[in-house]
Amino acid sequence: MKRLGRDDLYCPLREERRASHLAEPRTPVHLWRGVSDGNIFIQACTWFLSQEGYIYMSITELPPLTTSVLYERISSTKKAEVVRELSALLGARFVLHTPYDLMLYEYDASIDRSTPDIVVLPASTEDVAAIVKIAARYHVPVVPRGAGTGLSGGAVPVYGGIVMVFTRMNRILEIDYTNKRAVVQPGLVNLHLSNALNPQGFYYVPDPSSQRSCTIGGNVGENAGGPHTLIYGVTTNHVLGLEIVTPEGKIVQVGGWIQDTPGYDLTGLLIGSEGTLCIVTKIIVRIVPLSEAVKTMVAVFDTMDDASNTVSDIIATGIIPAAIEMMDQVILQAVEADTHAGYPVDAAAVLLMETEGLRESVEEQTDKIVAICNQHHARYVRIAKDEAERQLLWAGRKNAFGAVGRISPEFYVQDGVVPRTRLPYVLRRVSEICESYGLRVGNVFHAGDGNLHPLILFNSLVPGEVERVRKAGHEILAVCAEVGGSITGEHGVGIEKQEEMALIFSPVDLRIMQQVRDAWNPDQLFNPGKLFPIPGRCADIKQLRG
Repeated sequence: MKRLGRDDLYCPLREERRASHLAEPRTPVHLWRGVSDGNIFIQACTWFLSQEGYIYMSITELPPLTTSVLYERISSTKKAEVVRELSALLGARFVLHTPYDLMLYEYDASIDRSTPDIVVLPASTEDVAAIVKIAARYHVPVVPRGAGTGLSGGAVPVYGGIVMVFTRMNRILEIDYTNKRAVVQPGLVNLHLSNALNPQGFYYVPDPSSQRSCTIGGNVGENAGGPHTLIYGVTTNHVLGLEIVTPEGKIVQVGGWIQDTPGYDLTGLLIGSEGTLCIVTKIIVRIVPLSEAVKTMVAVFDTMDDASNTVSDIIATGIIPAAIEMMDQVILQAVEADTHAGYPVDAAAVLLMETEGLRESVEEQTDKIVAICNQHHARYVRIAKDEAERQLLWAGRKNAFGAVGRISPEFYVQDGVVPRTRLPYVLRRVSEICESYGLRVGNVFHAGDGNLHPLILFNSLVPGEVERVRKAGHEILAVCAEVGGSITGEHGVGIEKQEEMALIFSPVDLRIMQQVRDAWNPDQLFNPGKLFPIPGRCADIKQLRG
């Protein structure tokens, strides 16, 4: 398609340019339309004439509609050919294709499911590149998968195809304590890196609640966070470089060993892209020294509002704790039955907080935090007396999702983000929404940065309950957007929230992001059907919001 320049555009104001001095813009005029991949799109242009007689224009490109199915399920004949080539490459043991073997890979930790056609387990970057070339030749989509702990359907193979599992690529390749760097493969379990670093006095900061099972490659795909990223930042703040495989099967290095490299920040672009741009095969991470002192405390409250207001006031004073987590009564009862960490089951909410750093500053911060909690009517504040008690308190928090299995057969977790000052309002709305659908909800979340995790309890065997849960989830995200927040903080968009992208992004915003995807992954070979709204549904979402 030809790129039109200024002289190619018909300008209704050009002849008036020197004869008129307009203070207000004219009505937008459709200047031209083009065809891209068989889809018609329009560019609308608003013209402004300045007092000096110069014309300024603002061009808005509306996204083309894509209504055709990206991929069809591969035929049995094609599947047999692909399996044969993959088995020759990896060995038959590492190519799974029977219905029994594939069942394990049809879901992640979300509530969506779709069965892959083939599952492969590569052992090296070269294996990954070769698999991608085979997939491209046969026009079969590829979905990268870490440990399957994702909560938005990011690893669910919507169109079947090949699921690439990184279980065999799970090594720490290099640790440089002097320069505070480590190089790891994507299948390395998050906690295993810190376990290897701790004896030398170091650790890896991002600590999702699933860190005992989630992989660093999956964390990169979703830009995962965790309780201790309040002060230190999320995954993107701790990854310096990547080795990736492109949809053409090329091996490329982005970023590097140093903090900042010249040119575009491709590392930042790829982190959080949910497997839609490339496949990551090696990760350079930043490691940090363990703190000299750590204090962990639990503040107990009789109302959610008091707990929420405490969070805002702590941050407002300039104190940034390492973590501020909140759990409500529903979650406390489940956690205490599971972990026996000493949480009060009759409290409306508790704040689990942690300060770390130099010993003197930790003591000072702790005293200030306790004082603020008392100002907001805390029943009491309990400080962990030793490392064993500290670990037990954190075990309760990090096992919270699993503990909910004691009170409900299933749950649906959301991941909205809101300004801290709006926590009381949003939490009330979450309760009202779930009550209106006849559903129970528990809240456990990163209160320090306003990243909510309402767990909507349900039973999929009850007719209509899944649909009510999805509607409640959408309304919760709409409230988050309404107060100036976001639809996701760390779980990603995946399948779950792709329609809700229209709540916070305009059609132009979405089209620009789609153009980035198309530049990297033009045939959507990698993780198709994710991240962006399905055409025609954006209007439905906006109507629901209204």
